[in-house]
Amino acid sequence: MKMTETQPVRPLEDQIDRDLAGRMTYADYLKLDTLLSAQYPLGAEHDEMLFIIQHQVAELWFKLILHELRAARSAIMRDTLDPCEKILSRVKCIERQLFDQWSVLETLTPSDYAKFRPMLGPASGLQSYQYRTVEFILGNKQKDVLQLFAHDPKICEELRRELESPSLYDEFQRYLARHGHAVPQSCLSRDWSAPYVRNPALVPVFERIYAEPSAHWPVYALCEKLIDIDELFQLWRFRHVKTVERIIGFKKGTGGSSGVAFLRRIVDYVFFPELLDVRTRIGSA
Repeated sequence: MKMTETQPVRPLEDQIDRDLAGRMTYADYLKLDTLLSAQYPLGAEHDEMLFIIQHQVAELWFKLILHELRAARSAIMRDTLDPCEKILSRVKCIERQLFDQWSVLETLTPSDYAKFRPMLGPASGLQSYQYRTVEFILGNKQKDVLQLFAHDPKICEELRRELESPSLYDEFQRYLARHGHAVPQSCLSRDWSAPYVRNPALVPVFERIYAEPSAHWPVYALCEKLIDIDELFQLWRFRHVKTVERIIGFKKGTGGSSGVAFLRRIVDYVFFPELLDVRTRIGSA
């Protein structure tokens, strides 16, 4: 006779709250009624739900990245670098989540996507204002991007404020100057809305920091955190390109871009160029 093994049961413990009427619940705190009712497929295709949730989750992560980057920038402006260790470590973890998330979308086949893609019209990830704000805070300033949001004055104004504000990297350079590092004046007073331009005169500042890490530990550690963030964004962009290539090939993007060709042009963009340039100088004769 075949013996069957009874699976263990986990009964509710006596002290667990059962009477939740009129009290704060898990669903109340997270506003799950709102969150889980925000998915509206336009058609009957099974995989459209995946497409919607994938992008909604990414937007939630972007919201948290913005929350953290703004906190890091504020800490630097207050001359307190210690909080940045945890804050930027968290941003790194979020970036990894965003990178790994592409593997879920890659289960969407070209044939299945083609069934509902026409319903998107001109809607495109190009129009993610949160992602654009992240790019602005990290220093990739592009005034013409505001044109994509002219239809929404509130969002357009929010983006404009970030465009015209010093980036995280700008504030870090200003911090270095306040603490005795010979940061070029051209880095400290410029048009913050203009794209950041690599400045070879800044490299010796980082060279001195990297030459004596123990003497400059807080700023040295922050430099390495910034490099981590920069690298992970490049990896995320590359995975984005490969995912799009896998699903639509070389078709035009829904927002009118050239698609894969357009995405490839940004893959190698570097937010903090001098932090990479200094690596060539370290240990050179």
